[in-house]
Amino acid sequence: MGKKEALLILLIVAVLGNAIGIKEEEEEEWWREREEEKFGSKERFLMVDSKKVIETEAGEMRVMRGPISRILDKAMHIGFITMEPKSLFVPQYLDSTLILFVRRGDVKVGLIYKDELAERRMKGGDVFRIPAGSVFYMVNVGEGQRLEIICSIDKSESLSYGTFQSFFVAGGKYPGSVLAGFDQDTLATAFNVSYTELRRILSRQRQGPIVYISDTESPRVWSKFLQVKDKARLSKVADNNEDGEESEKNKRWSWRKLMNSIFRNENRDKSKKITRTGKSPDSYNLYDKTPDFSNAYGWSVALDETEYHPLGHSGIGVYLVNLTAGSMMAPHVNPTAAEYGIVLRGTGTIQIVYPNGTSAMNAEVTEGDVFWIPRYFPFCQIASRTGPFEFFGFTTSSRKNRPQFLAGASSIFHTLRNMEMATAFDITEDDMERLLGAQYEAIILPSAEIAPPHKEEEKKRRKEEERREAETETETEWERERERERERERRVDEVVGSFGRNLVMGFA
Repeated sequence: MGKKEALLILLIVAVLGNAIGIKEEEEEEWWREREEEKFGSKERFLMVDSKKVIETEAGEMRVMRGPISRILDKAMHIGFITMEPKSLFVPQYLDSTLILFVRRGDVKVGLIYKDELAERRMKGGDVFRIPAGSVFYMVNVGEGQRLEIICSIDKSESLSYGTFQSFFVAGGKYPGSVLAGFDQDTLATAFNVSYTELRRILSRQRQGPIVYISDTESPRVWSKFLQVKDKARLSKVADNNEDGEESEKNKRWSWRKLMNSIFRNENRDKSKKITRTGKSPDSYNLYDKTPDFSNAYGWSVALDETEYHPLGHSGIGVYLVNLTAGSMMAPHVNPTAAEYGIVLRGTGTIQIVYPNGTSAMNAEVTEGDVFWIPRYFPFCQIASRTGPFEFFGFTTSSRKNRPQFLAGASSIFHTLRNMEMATAFDITEDDMERLLGAQYEAIILPSAEIAPPHKEEEKKRRKEEERREAETETETEWERERERERERERRVDEVVGSFGRNLVMGFA
């Protein structure tokens, strides 16, 4: 290969390299612009896309759609379920895994777990996992109390492009049961009932996915449907071996147990209430857990797979934070997971920072608001001075989260305290020691000066700081000018002195 050809190839490579570099920069700029278009300049990390997916007289379910972003490692929706007293969320299975958190009230959750009916009676603060594809139901068993549940909706197993897809195993006209999609001959043969009985059962329900359970009207239709000709159905497996017969019997009877459990009288003797049946893992109560951190300014709780192993199947963690009025969770970074938060009580401020050190969001939030924090992005939460600030949420990792704090007595700067850090800030090591020694508290800090409501105070404070900075800058400039003047005088003196000495030497 000649020199000209080699030179031409090098030129082409250089041009292509520059083009690729420009393209990457353009893509980064395009991504940033799209992100800013998608989210408001001040509230881009708040989830505001809300959809009511269920609404009946007995309750509703609202879903906050998770953001679609390149900086988010796991897509997740947040669901809010409200059920009136003595109501039922009819049996169904979903194409998404749910992590339930009981915000308020008492609920009985039943689900098919390893071919058996498992029931759990849960109260406020309980966390429970319902796997995708598992048939479940929920009953509000609180006496005259509305049930409120917050849940994560994991889209990793979903078949749908929307929020999630329900497959109702029980229903009628509304909601429609998946049974109705089969041929009538097939269903009549499968259940060993007449066409008339089948049509009557599959056409009665019209109230929706969340319905009231009447105390006076027993569910005679379902009971009769489940009990019809049990002996005839069981006789069909008489020729099977004993193990096979037992297995098939358990599978069929698990469905019977499911329906009978839903519709049995809820006013039975209170002393005989069952809070646990079946093999399914128990729920876990966050309010009963000893705080992972606590001081005079608040407390925090984190739940991972080491303490509640069902979370490991979904790769999702749970946390709960309570800040006293005016306090703050110190600025920190989550190096292993993104974070979703739901404000349970009070008002506060969420501040998030871009990698380049500019503000990504500084927004006030109140009860019911949902926010998300990308992995690696520094952030902090600040409680209003009007009262406590409590928020609950999910993380996209079920492993133990080890946040790195950027301020406070346990910040990473205390670990990195050395000459290199002082040099990086362009300050002396004594200045670094004073900076780090000023804050005695760790993780949850007092922050009354910047706690909302603080808009007017913040404006005054900033104006005062700007005035002081301007005065300092003016004084500094004067001092620099005086120093320059002194330097000029010193040089003039040196020149004059040198000239005088030379003149005297010449005369001598």
